[in-house]
Amino acid sequence: MSSGNRVAVVELGEVLRERRKAAGRTIASVAVDAGLSVPYIANLENGRGNPTVSALDRLATALGARLEVGIANEPAAPPPSMGAELLAGSDRSVQVINTLAVAQSRSRAAVRADMIRTLDALAGALDRAPTDADLGRLLDLLLLAETGSNATRAP
Repeated sequence: MSSGNRVAVVELGEVLRERRKAAGRTIASVAVDAGLSVPYIANLENGRGNPTVSALDRLATALGARLEVGIANEPAAPPPSMGAELLAGSDRSVQVINTLAVAQSRSRAAVRADMIRTLDALAGALDRAPTDADLGRLLDLLLLAETGSNATRAP
C-alpha cells in the first residue's frame, strides 16, 4: 500500500471512530447492525485492514450515514491553500493537531481542516499571506484556549 493510501485509510478509521463515538455507540453494537465482526471494525478504526465497498456501505448505514464513492477524471487543481502550505511545512503544527484532536475527541483530519480554513481566512483579514510567525501565534492561541477550556471543565 502506498503512503498516500495509508493516510487515507488512517483518516477513514478516524472518521469511523468519530461517528461511532458521536452516536454513543460501541463497536459491538455497530458490528451487529453492520453484520461485521468487532475485530474487523476495530482494525478499520485503527487504520488497519483493506475494507470492501460493501463493508463500508454497511458500516455507513449502521452509523446513520451513507457512503459515496466516485470515479472521475482529475478535476482542475484548486488554487493552493496558503494555510495548507504553512501547515505542511511545520512540524509543530502536527504536534498541536494531535494534541487538539485528542483533547476534543475529533479526528486529526477535522482539526487540520479547521486550521487550514482559519489560516486562509486570516489571509483575508490581514490582506496578505500568513507567515510562519502568524502560524506560531495561531498554534499558541489554540493551545492556550484548549488549556483554558480544560481548566473550566474541571469539577
